[in-house]
Amino acid sequence: MKSDPKTLNEAIELVNEELLQTFLKKHKDYGKGNILSIKELGIAFRISEKGERLKNLLMKNGTPENESIEDTWTDIGVYAIIGLLYKRGWFQKLEVESKK
Repeated sequence: MKSDPKTLNEAIELVNEELLQTFLKKHKDYGKGNILSIKELGIAFRISEKGERLKNLLMKNGTPENESIEDTWTDIGVYAIIGLLYKRGWFQKLEVESKK
């Protein structure tokens, strides 16, 4: 981790920035189509799949071969945010700000 937060507020801000950067990175590859095609229920299924993977990894107490446990938590967090954005209608109508 890059920083050593002094408060929970700072820690949440750091994690929120990590989630944003993960979303932006993956959004470049996937776009909006995959989410728009699966809708809210599909987002819930993706979170459920990540949750099952997380439970399996935690119960094994081993080192994952592909994606870390932290990566899995990050994906769950990003999907949760996408779910909220979708529920509010923002994901459907808004676009990522293009860098100038």
